[in-house]
Amino acid sequence: MKRKTIIRLSIAAVVIIVAIILISALGKTSKTVNLKTVQVSQGDIEVTVTATGTVEAIQTVEVGTQVSGVIDKLNVDYNSVVKKGDLLAVLDTKPLQISLSQSSAQLESAKAEYIYQKACYDREKALFDKNLSTRSSIELAEYNLARSKASLNSANADYQKAATNLNYAYIYSPIDGVVLDRQIEKGQTVAASFNTPTLFTIANDLTRMKVEANIDEADIGSIKTGQPVEFTVDAFPDEIFTGKVAEVRLNPVTTSNVVTYIVIINAPNPEKKLMPGMTASIEIVTNEAKNVQLVAAEALQFSPTQTELATYIEQLTEKEKAEMEQIVTDYFSRILDKNNKQSYVWVKSGNIIKPVAVQSGIDNGIFVQIVKGNISVGNELVTNFTEQEITTTDSNGSSPFMPTPPKH
Repeated sequence: MKRKTIIRLSIAAVVIIVAIILISALGKTSKTVNLKTVQVSQGDIEVTVTATGTVEAIQTVEVGTQVSGVIDKLNVDYNSVVKKGDLLAVLDTKPLQISLSQSSAQLESAKAEYIYQKACYDREKALFDKNLSTRSSIELAEYNLARSKASLNSANADYQKAATNLNYAYIYSPIDGVVLDRQIEKGQTVAASFNTPTLFTIANDLTRMKVEANIDEADIGSIKTGQPVEFTVDAFPDEIFTGKVAEVRLNPVTTSNVVTYIVIINAPNPEKKLMPGMTASIEIVTNEAKNVQLVAAEALQFSPTQTELATYIEQLTEKEKAEMEQIVTDYFSRILDKNNKQSYVWVKSGNIIKPVAVQSGIDNGIFVQIVKGNISVGNELVTNFTEQEITTTDSNGSSPFMPTPPKH
């Protein structure tokens, strides 16, 4: 054993012995130490992160229109169940039909012009090839043909645009789902000049929902995809819904200097009790263990001082004192060793308390998993010393701390 270790052992032993002698010397003013204990148990433990979030449909689509007009037909209402391709509404098609007819007429005119200019070009080219026409004449014919072809292409594009706009007057559902919102009425005019107005909001299958949770930056490091989740909503306070973490988004959200991250939780909703917009109180299980040894966290935090131990030893029997003094001396020699990184719990057996080295696992702040250590379920572990001071009187009933009259 190194010299420093021997010195530490000697100091620890001397301190304990001196403390016991001083307590004994006080004689009639003594302290009684009571032990507060808990038992080692067997059970499950989990660590959770709490947060709040909003229930949403997994997919929500806002259906709009790319053309302006008056709502002529309205085929769905709130909560209507729709299939992909179902006709939701129809705008008044008369103006669009007129525009299409005009484009069609312009297209036919452009076609006729092109045919005419093509015939002129062919005739002029035949004459030019026989040296019966001038170069300027053939160039003019080429120019007129090119212009007529460009006009034809432009008229064709205008026709296609008019036809497309007419098709846009028929509003179809892009997905299977339920109509959550309807922002139009029959006869209402919608304008799509600057942006696309929203006509309907459709959510897909409401038997599967998601929760967008806001997780504090201090907890986000422990959140992983696939972790189990439990949550409640105000509408059903006594019912616990379950889900799993589906996505941890990297984009931070800063509100009043508080940084949070959005975590997406997928949750089954077979009874359709969960509705979009509900507020969820969430617990994400970040770590768990089943059927393991558990001790109260305060048992691992208990670290008695030499004075407290000396006070406790003083109230034991002579045999118990000798055993405890050796236990305490060994204990302090261990904790004085800088290489000793072990944690200890104090096991109570009768009046004897003994430190036992343990290796801890999951800690949820209330209970701690014991991974390794010579303790068993049912063992009593000390969590606290409570001292009670007792002042006794001498044989003539007076306090030893009060002055006595002079003897004659």
